[in-house]
This record gives sequence, structure tokens and C-alpha cells, in this order.
Amino acid sequence: MGVPAFFRWLSRKYPSIIVNCVEEKVKECNGVKVPIDTSKPNPNEVEFDNLYLDMNGIIHPCTHPEDKPAPKNEDEMMVAIFEYIDRIFNIERRDCPDAKSNPSSPAPRAKMNQQRSRRFRASKEGMEAAEEKQKIRQEILAKGGFLPPEEVKERFDSNCITPGTEFMDNLAKCLRYYIADRLNSDPGWKNLTVILSDASAPGEGEHKIMDYIRRQRAQPNHDPNTHHCLCGADADLIMLGLATHEPNFTIIREEFKPNKPKPCALCNQMGHEVKDCQGLPREKQGKHDQFADTLPVSEQEFIFIRLCVLREYLERELTMASLPFTFDFERSVDDWVFMCFFVGNDFLPHLPSLEIRYVTICSFLARTAPVLSTARSLTLWFVFREGAIDRLVNIYKNVVHKTGGYLTESGFVNLQRVQMIMLAVGEVEDSIFKKRKDDDDNFKRRQKEKRKRLKRDQPSFIPGGQFSPQALGNRSSPQAICNPRQAAFEMRMHDRQNSTTSASPNTSLTPDGSPSLGGGIKRKPEDSDSEPEPEDNIRLWETGWKQRYYKNKFDVDASDEKFRRKVVQSYVEGLCWVLRYYYQGCASWNWYYPFHYAPFASDFEGIADMPSDFEKGSKPFKPLEQLMGVFPAASGNFLPPTWRKLMTDPESSIIDFYPEDFAIDLNGKKYAWQGVALLPFVDERRLRAALEEVYPDLTPEESRRNSLGGDVLFVGKHHPLCDFIVEQYKTKNTEAVDIPPELCHGIQGKLTLNDNAVLPDQVVQSPVPMLRDLTQNSAVSISFKDPQFAEDFVFKATVLPGAKKPAPVLKPGDWEKTNNDGRPWRPQLGFNRDRKPVHLDQSAFRTLGHTMPRDRGMPGMYPNAVPLGAYGSPYARPLMGSQQQIPKLLSNLRPQESWRGPTPLFQQTPQRTAGAAPLLAWNRMLQSPNQFQPAQYQGLGPMGYPQRPEDRMDRGRQVGKRGPTWYAVLPSQPRRGSVPWA
Repeated sequence: MGVPAFFRWLSRKYPSIIVNCVEEKVKECNGVKVPIDTSKPNPNEVEFDNLYLDMNGIIHPCTHPEDKPAPKNEDEMMVAIFEYIDRIFNIERRDCPDAKSNPSSPAPRAKMNQQRSRRFRASKEGMEAAEEKQKIRQEILAKGGFLPPEEVKERFDSNCITPGTEFMDNLAKCLRYYIADRLNSDPGWKNLTVILSDASAPGEGEHKIMDYIRRQRAQPNHDPNTHHCLCGADADLIMLGLATHEPNFTIIREEFKPNKPKPCALCNQMGHEVKDCQGLPREKQGKHDQFADTLPVSEQEFIFIRLCVLREYLERELTMASLPFTFDFERSVDDWVFMCFFVGNDFLPHLPSLEIRYVTICSFLARTAPVLSTARSLTLWFVFREGAIDRLVNIYKNVVHKTGGYLTESGFVNLQRVQMIMLAVGEVEDSIFKKRKDDDDNFKRRQKEKRKRLKRDQPSFIPGGQFSPQALGNRSSPQAICNPRQAAFEMRMHDRQNSTTSASPNTSLTPDGSPSLGGGIKRKPEDSDSEPEPEDNIRLWETGWKQRYYKNKFDVDASDEKFRRKVVQSYVEGLCWVLRYYYQGCASWNWYYPFHYAPFASDFEGIADMPSDFEKGSKPFKPLEQLMGVFPAASGNFLPPTWRKLMTDPESSIIDFYPEDFAIDLNGKKYAWQGVALLPFVDERRLRAALEEVYPDLTPEESRRNSLGGDVLFVGKHHPLCDFIVEQYKTKNTEAVDIPPELCHGIQGKLTLNDNAVLPDQVVQSPVPMLRDLTQNSAVSISFKDPQFAEDFVFKATVLPGAKKPAPVLKPGDWEKTNNDGRPWRPQLGFNRDRKPVHLDQSAFRTLGHTMPRDRGMPGMYPNAVPLGAYGSPYARPLMGSQQQIPKLLSNLRPQESWRGPTPLFQQTPQRTAGAAPLLAWNRMLQSPNQFQPAQYQGLGPMGYPQRPEDRMDRGRQVGKRGPTWYAVLPSQPRRGSVPWA
């Protein structure tokens, strides 16, 4: 989950840390996808050694995407996950020796509370949305509106993406099949070491990755200049990456693009939400309605976050002169990470006076949508009102001279020094609250004035459909004019109605359009300039805010010093626990913060003597036990029947853990998703006592899913470690053996035989019905365990000896908010900042104009054209045998407006011309198919997997049809090294 708005704030404050990912697109010829040639240099001009996948950031967008149709069933979800991983590997390919995949597993109790809140909230919002949708549907049909027939479709419950469910167990089986298939058929995987840590291995995905890195760094064979790349969407991955003190650490994540168009869930039309649906007939899309079933979506793009550049920024910002002690940049980075915890994380609420706050003006955009309808795209604006981290850093730099040293060391907190910082924040708390109120009032006043100005300048009527205004610079072909007399008549009638209404603004009209004698009508609330605001009983900007806060949030008097100290002590314990979790691993599986709200900074008095030790030997929850702790009763279908009954039976001893409804405290926010879910905390002892009675009812399969597992290591037959592992199975060695680091790229750990291992010459069963079993398997798997250390061992948070500092990236202009002589900052493409941008001149546009068809009406045809030869665009006109080839320069161009992405495959129709030959790049691929497709690629099905014989004939008939496909891209050239999975 991470810190809300943290990445948005960070990317605006330090813009040069972002690099746009250059990705080679898959070429398709006559419905056949050609694998990417991985022998070429990486287009991002960087090579990674270890790749880590936090699978939560992959599973969620593949199972319930927001910008494209959702998969129809679980099998399609698995294929979509395979395709997503293939994209990541194609981006990170070449010289990536180690890969680790980690879905989240049974988490610490502190994390389970946050998971519980999210899942209860998701279940409640899902049911409310379904009820609201049904209500609006009935109202529209009662008024005579038109809506398509309602599809009988079971709602996908995303709560199943939790350790212990059948979905996660099936995902683990599918990933084992996927890894074995890739190691067998993809030359790019032949030297990879793949470590799979599925949902049965305890720990959060990202923290299992960090634990792996810490333990490998402590080994004598570790290369201190290893380049790590972590794929994940959580903002706290940035702080986790800094905590490793590895000089080369990069994060890859999806690029966030606001205001993606989504179809209405009732009428499947674009341009409005469910609540605004009117049930109008769908307008014709295209001359012959040929685009009726296509969605205006583009493939999600990726960005890199370079932590080495962030370290450059922080080194400049945190460097302090005239310190009474030696300045250590690594220690100051640890203090910066620690201070970020005060603005919120997955385990603690943020302090009331420290918050990364922003406001969106979505409601303003919604009201002015008719005015802005001619814009090419609506941008979601964010107005940042507070810089809590900046304020903390300034206070830290002023107070650190008095502390005598740094706040933290290798994950341990010096509470006496932290107390000095927090009390300094407490001195300005009152002014922070007052300034926050002033900023809110000023912002609302400006928005009110802007709404009035736009309403005054808004045209009375904007024609739609074929007469709608077109955005300037849009090169798309306008819709053909049809029945202009009817359209003109409708426009005249609309103008007459507007003039009648505006003639007497205070006169109400009867249903037939005549003036009513009843006088004026009351102005509707949505026409008002003011917006409803949630009631705020705390009023932090007024005197007495602390008394009201404790009375309203904790139901105690602020003068109750004993209770306030209890809250502060729990929060201090949380700070120590979180920092230990980031730097050393889980200090206690049982600890959690037992309140919904945080104390004030001014309450941090006398914390220097508070204990910060945690019980040793604690154990994590088992998977099914965690489900009982985080699931609402509505998701009980993922649990065994007798366990599910504990959630709904009125006589259950733990029925109070599963309320059907609960309050959400907005806590000064505007939207419910920003509020605090007031759920009761689970009593672990009561829960375990209740489960003891139903444990005997578990089936053998459920007992297996409820057990804790470990990591599994996979290698192919070409890997140096393969023969060593096969020998262990031949000798049936039941004892754990050390990995020879010289055979596994320096990786160290213990290997033990696996009961469900993938073995050479044994069939690998396919868990997806549409995919064929692997009958000629040569891969092998074995259980893997990280190097073990004593319980009191401390991993040093420092740069390892021999590590080389990366070359500086920032230039003097990068320290300012704008560069390029005052022009706005633009993202960098690839890791080479000296890359020369290529632009199309008029002759190039003419060449594209002759090459691209004009009857498709493609929006933004020239500025968004797919580069010929680079992406294999089907819009390219085949060349005749005597026709000269297009200059090679065009094949390497990147579209200037690349945010639109290439045209989706389901919108492309391969063209075939008699006597024509495809482009030269395709000719080379088709003339030497063995270069890209080994013998194993014969008869491939979806995602490039071996296809069952009975499926080939049916799927052969589907080639060339429009519609989303889930076919895989198989890299073809060998990669060096191995990959750990997280």
C-alpha cells in the first residue's frame, strides 16, 4: 500500500529520478507474433543483474484491470499474468542473472490490521455500488430510457488475492508451470536462476525481497556493485531500496495516467459515469459502426525510478556544515527514511500535524466538462498544500546540531534524539493547523471564483455528434455529415428552449414547456457554487483542539495523562518496530498499534525512557488463520464451511469481529476512501480458541493450504547448477547442502529436496486447461533457504567495501524546479541523458501519409503514427517488388506523443496484397524463423505455450478476428545470469 501521495510528491520534488521506459513492441505478421530479438542491446542502455517481482503489483491489474475489459475467468487471468511477466522480462532482459518472484504471504499482525480495513471497505463499497447501479438502472428503464440487457456475471471478489485462498494456491501452481515452460523453451532464460517464494512462505512480498538482499549482502561472495531492479507499485519500495544502501538500485513500475476513459457500467458508453447515465441510444461509431466494440485504451507504459539519482538529490539537501560530529551521508539517509514514517505508512497512522496533503478538483472538472469537451484530454490537477517531509527535514537540520548525533543506526532508534525533534515540531503545531485552515479557505475561494467565471463564459449550446467542435491539431478525419436537416432542426429547437428558459430565469416550467403560475423554483443543490463539506467537530485551527481531538477520537479527556502516555508509548513502539522491519526484518509477528488515530507531536515528552524491545520467538499466522483475521463475512466463501460459520452464526464466540456495517470517520477528509474504517481489533487469543474447535474439520487439501512453506529454486539444463541439483535427487540426500556460489552467480543458501519438484524427463502438468502439459521437460527445481544468522545479528546499514559510486547524473539545472532555460521539465527516455531526440520533418510526414491508410479515421494519425519497422504496424502499406524501401531512419523513430502508446492489437487488421512483399524487417524474420523460434515453438497456443491437439483446429479459425488476445511473447536469445522472484 505504501504512503499515500508519497510518490507523487517525490516525483515532483525530484523530477530527474524518473526515466521513461523504452520498450520494444512485439511484431505481428498475419496473426503470428514474432518474438523480440533479445540479442540486441537493451534500448534503455542499462543492464541489470538481479530482477525482483513483487507479484501483488502484477496480480491486481491483471485480474481486475481498470482500463480494459476484465478477463472472463480465472484461466484468462493466469494467462494475463504470464503476459505481464513476459513484458517485464523483455524490458529487463539481457545480462539479468537472477530473478525472484514473491507474492505476499501471511503478514505480521501490524500489517493484518491494514489488510482487514481494506478488505472490509472493499466488500462494503462493492455491495453499495451494485445496489446503486441496480437502483439507477430501474429508474432509467422506468423513464423509458434505453439500456443494453444486463449481463449475468459473477462479480470478481479481489479479496481472494490473499494467502490461503484457492486462487493463490492455483496461482502458485501456474507460476511453477510458467517458469518450467520458459526454462525449457525460451533461450533467453537458459542461464537464469529463478527463485519463487509463493504465498505459503511467510512475509510480505517486498519485505521477503529485502530480506533476501540483506542476507546475500552479508555473504563474502556478494558483488557490491550488483545492479538491482525491483518491479512494484508501492511507494514504500523507494524507502526500502534506500535502506539497502546498494549504490545501484532501480524500481520499475507502471506510469500513472489520470483520467483514463472508462465506459459506463450501465450503457457501456464513454463520457459519463453510472450516476450520470441517461439511458440514451448509442451513437454510431465510424461510418459503418465498425468501431462500436472497441475501447479507446492504450497499453500501459512503464517508468524507471533511479534511486542513485535520488541519493544525489538527498546528498545535496541533507549535507550540513559545522556539525559537532562527523557528517555521514548514509546515516543521514537512514534518518530521512525514518522521518518519512511520521507522514503515514502501512502500520501507523500519520501525526495530525504532519501530512502529505493534496486536493483534487475532480468536481470542478465535472461541472465544467461541457466547456472543456473540446480539449484533447482532461488532466487531473493536484494542488499540494503541505510539505510535511520538507518541514521535518528543516527542523531536523536545525535541531541535529543539539542532538549530538543521528537519530538512527542500522534500524535502531535513539529515542532521546527523536524526542528533541518531535518537541520542536510540537512547538509549531498550532501554527500548522491555522495555516492549513487558511490555505483551505483560500483554495475554496479561488475555485468558487473560477467556477463563476467559467459558468459566465460557458456557451449556451455546444452541438454534439457530427457537428461537435474538434480539438485544434487533431488530424483525424471528421465524421461524415448525414441527415443535416434533422440535425439543424434539433439545434434550432434546443436554442428556442434555451431562450424561453433564459427569458424568465425565476419562472418554473410545466412538463409541456409552458410557464407555471406557481412562481419561482428552488435552485438545485448541484447548481450551487458551494460544495457540501463534511462536518468537522475537531476544528484544529481553534483553541482547545487537543481537548476536542482526544474526546472525539479516543473518548477520553485530554487531561488523562496516563491514557495519553499509553497512546504515545504504543506509537513510539510502532516507530521502532517499523524501522526494525525495514532494516533488520520482522522484530515481532504479534505486535500492532492498538488505536485508529495517532497522538500529537507535542505529546512526545519523556519518550527517551520508553522500552522498545519486542518479544522473541513469535510465530506468524497460518494462511487460513490470517483469512479469519482479515476477511469480512461477505468473503467467507473462500473459507471452509465450519470456519465460515464462525463469521455469521449469532452464537459464535467471535461474531463481534465481523460487523455487517461499520462507521467510516472522514477525519478531516472529503471522500470515504480517505477516511478511517472504525473496525474492532481482532483478539488473537479469542480467535485461536474459537479455531481450535473447527480445526478437525479441515480436509487434507485445506490442511495443505493452511501450512507454511518456503522458497523454490528453478534452473534449466544449461545452468551450471543443474547437474549439482540433479545429483542431489539421484543420491536422495535428505540433508541440506550449501549452494556452490561459483555455480550460481555468487548466490548462497541451503538446498533441500522438494516433494513436488519439477524434475527432468518428467511431465509437468498444466494447471490451465487450454495449455498442454510439458512432456519434454529439462528444468529442475529444489527447495531453497536463505543464509541463516543468529537472532541478535545486526545487518549493517552501510555501503559495502568495494562498491563503486555511480557516475553523477544531475546537472546544475536539475536542482531547479524547471530547466531547459525555463521550459517545463520533460521526462528522460532511457538511461542515456545525451540521447538525441528525433523529430519528423515535413517530408517524413508526407512519407507517412503515403504509407498510412486514410479510410480508418485514426485519431492523431501523424503525431501518433507507429514507427515503421520498429513496432510492425499493420497500417504500413506493403511494398511491391520494384518499390524502394523506406529510409531506415524512420524505423528507429519514437513517436513524439508516445503516451498514447501503439494501436492496441485488437484494433489492428493485418493487410495482405496480392503480389506484395512485406517490409524488409519482416522479410528477414520470416526467412529465418529458426533464429527466433526453436523447434519447441511448433504448434504454440496462447502466450506461446504448447497447445493441446484438440484445441489447435478451433484456435486456427480465430486468427485474424478482432478482440483482445492473451498471446504471449517469447524472448528468443539467451540471457546471462539468474533471476530471484518475489
